[in-house]
Amino acid sequence: MNKVILTGRMVAEPELKTTTSGIETTTFRIAVNRDYVKQGEERKADFFDVVVWRQKAVFVCKYFHKGDGINVSGQLQSRTYQAKDGSNRYVVEVIVDNVEFPLSRKSDNNTAQNTYTPPIQTPPTTAPPVPSADFQDMPVDDDLPF
Repeated sequence: MNKVILTGRMVAEPELKTTTSGIETTTFRIAVNRDYVKQGEERKADFFDVVVWRQKAVFVCKYFHKGDGINVSGQLQSRTYQAKDGSNRYVVEVIVDNVEFPLSRKSDNNTAQNTYTPPIQTPPTTAPPVPSADFQDMPVDDDLPF
């Protein structure tokens, strides 16, 4: 199974391109922080090349910008090509199936926009039911073991 899910920040502004057959595409790089930080060192990040096609590419170029957080999921794909200097190059890219805004996206005043606020609980407007007379006549037993 070839499936990858990454959450990171866009390193550069995405640029929408169109192939000769009229298909929209964009490629960009994201920086993904590593979980582990050695004591006394700064957090390190890994950089991944991402390729997005068709309407998702248009969506990315419209709503995501350099420095924005982004969630991508897709498959890893490797390819080789010949550089201008004649050397062979090998790259691994994420071919995107889905792109999303991160859940912790913040606004300009640093308050979370996508947070859940539970509804306010209001007390019931009717009185609780009165126990039947059968229960009122039962003696109270204070010698229960629990």
